[in-house]
Amino acid sequence: MKNKKYIIAGAGLGGSLLGVLLAKKGFDVEIFESRPDMRRHDIAAGRSINLALSDRGIQALKKAGLSEAINKIMMPMAGRLIHSVDGQKQNQPYSGKKGRVINSISRGGLNSILMTEAEKYDNLEIHFESKIIDIDWDKKEFTYWSDDADSAKKEDFDIIFGADGAGSEIRTNYQRGGLRMFNYSQEFLEHGYKELEIPSNMDGSYKIETDVLHIWPRGQYMMIALPNKDGSFTCTLFMPYHGEQGFDNLKTKDQVSNFFNEKFPDAVPFMPTLLDDFFENPTAPLATVKCYPWVKGGDSALLGDAAHAVVPFYGQGMNASFEDVGVLDDLINQDPSLNWEEIFDKYQKLRKVNADAIAELAIDNYKEMRSHVADPTFQIKRHIEMALESRYSDFNSKYSLVTFEHEVPYSVAKSLGERQDEYLMKICKDVKDWTSLDLDDIYNDLIKLRK
Repeated sequence: MKNKKYIIAGAGLGGSLLGVLLAKKGFDVEIFESRPDMRRHDIAAGRSINLALSDRGIQALKKAGLSEAINKIMMPMAGRLIHSVDGQKQNQPYSGKKGRVINSISRGGLNSILMTEAEKYDNLEIHFESKIIDIDWDKKEFTYWSDDADSAKKEDFDIIFGADGAGSEIRTNYQRGGLRMFNYSQEFLEHGYKELEIPSNMDGSYKIETDVLHIWPRGQYMMIALPNKDGSFTCTLFMPYHGEQGFDNLKTKDQVSNFFNEKFPDAVPFMPTLLDDFFENPTAPLATVKCYPWVKGGDSALLGDAAHAVVPFYGQGMNASFEDVGVLDDLINQDPSLNWEEIFDKYQKLRKVNADAIAELAIDNYKEMRSHVADPTFQIKRHIEMALESRYSDFNSKYSLVTFEHEVPYSVAKSLGERQDEYLMKICKDVKDWTSLDLDDIYNDLIKLRK
């Protein structure tokens, strides 16, 4: 079975990690990537160049032996720093337990590390600028277009993985009839996003705090900023497409300048290239993709955004993709006979319910980040959660269950976390001083919610 030909569509984060783990097992792997090699070409500006790496993703990367390399390019963030319109700031830690952080990391830097690791294996080859465009399942043959060829080429395969993102060609083939009774949905938010920048000072130092994720919550609008190793921050503006102050209607430099001075006045002095960035960088949509089945017998499986693209508001898209790869790796290890049909079926049953859960959590968290983080009742709830996490080792807020407890499935974290949130918001509604509450009583009530 190891002599079979394993094909991966996509050399992005999930595809490259999967390639490494398969190659480590001695499988013959080829990865087909439609884009040029990012290590030799500039990454397109304004396209999600910063990500938040947390425990679920780190656990999968450990399987590839990449912890040391990854640690060198990560920047820890211990909490959110909330910026109000009047310039006041409030620090909201992610957890009451010491040492818990999420990590700002460059997508390009991480992907480059994974590709370089993949190319260390003689039994793994990456074909850049090579796009899979069709699959003949009966012949076990795929067609791909390479930029250095005059015509399409064909190759055979034994197993093909779709790790080619939200616009997956492998998933599209399923939809076109490659997989009978295939269900698919794509739901867009009314908001889009645009990436901006806070550059470093002339001496390379940072203009604002580096150990936090900065958030400017403004109801219908929100901006966030994540630190980079070079002293800069990657900022992302989220706003509706429509409306007087929407992407579609901010046409002139004066309109954009007035909008930012009204909504984000304390950030403007740190953004000297704001107007250039706004008009030069693309505006991109935000969508949730769901589908099922994820697999075609023992011939093919989808993973990452190809199977379950999510909006970025829980910082879990990359982590969920890496977790897919980690689960697949565990299932392969547990089945020495390599019955791929059974492996794939177990994989999709384990992951589908959890992918749906994080998709829903991500949308809910957008509402929380753009509005609720500045709400007094929510702030009291967070104070109580931090105190509970600090006092009781077995208590975790919903955010902590999702972000720091990798052994807790997303679906369980969602269910328990929502019950906890409902209870805590109810008791915080009319509270002015959270320290007047009895933490032991609250903890005992929360324990009952686990049953």
